[in-house]
Order: sequence, then structure tokens, then C-alpha cells
Amino acid sequence: MNRSTMRDLAFKMIYGMEIQKELSKEQVELYIEDNEITDSNAIEYLNSIFGGIEKNNETILAMISENLKKDWSIDRISKVNLAILKIAIYEIKYQELPFKVAINEAVELAKKYGDDNAPVFVNGVLASIVNK
Repeated sequence: MNRSTMRDLAFKMIYGMEIQKELSKEQVELYIEDNEITDSNAIEYLNSIFGGIEKNNETILAMISENLKKDWSIDRISKVNLAILKIAIYEIKYQELPFKVAINEAVELAKKYGDDNAPVFVNGVLASIVNK
């Protein structure tokens, strides 16, 4: 399984947790089981993404908030965009994935799952974070 496919699975997992407003290890295990994910690299990646976002959630949310336009707040961001941003920021800041790769992958997820404005929004927030 390639990294883009694993990131797609991670997005769906984090998005589901955002909707349910519950971040828990049990949710990750259920997600892996329900989706019949057997690739050990994918399981390790999903656990890493979940653990990293859970551990650093406040910092990640602060980074997003600080890089929104003045009339925006976290509450206005769609759950789709929020999940994409969390994954990308975690990968850039904590996994040291090259920011160009992380931003490109995030924009592709936004094109696939977000509304028409999602790719531009996600790209703008991430570019702002990287430029700081």
C-alpha cells in the first residue's frame, strides 16, 4: 500500500473522529478492523497519525487558528478541511515530511473530499504555516 493510499485512510479515520467528536485508541482499532486493513505499514501509519494528532491536538489547532484570516475561526472550518489540515500539519511539524509533499497531498485530499474552495483554503493555511 502506498503512502497516498495510507494518507487517504488516515483522512477518513480522522474525519470520522471529528464527526463523532471522539478521539480514542479504540476508534482506531475499530476503524482498522472494520476496513479490514492488514498491511502492517498502514496500521503503523494510522496509529502514528492518530497518536501524533491526539498528543499534539492543542498545538495543531493553535497553528491553524493563528493562520486563518481575521474573520475566521476554527468553528467555521468544515470537518473535511480540519481533518486534512491536522494530518498535513502533523506530518510537516512532527514527522518532518517535506512541506511541499505534505501540502500537495493535502490539496489532493481537498480536491477529492472537499468543496470547490477546499483546495485553495487548505493550500493557503498550510502555506501560511510553512512561511512562519
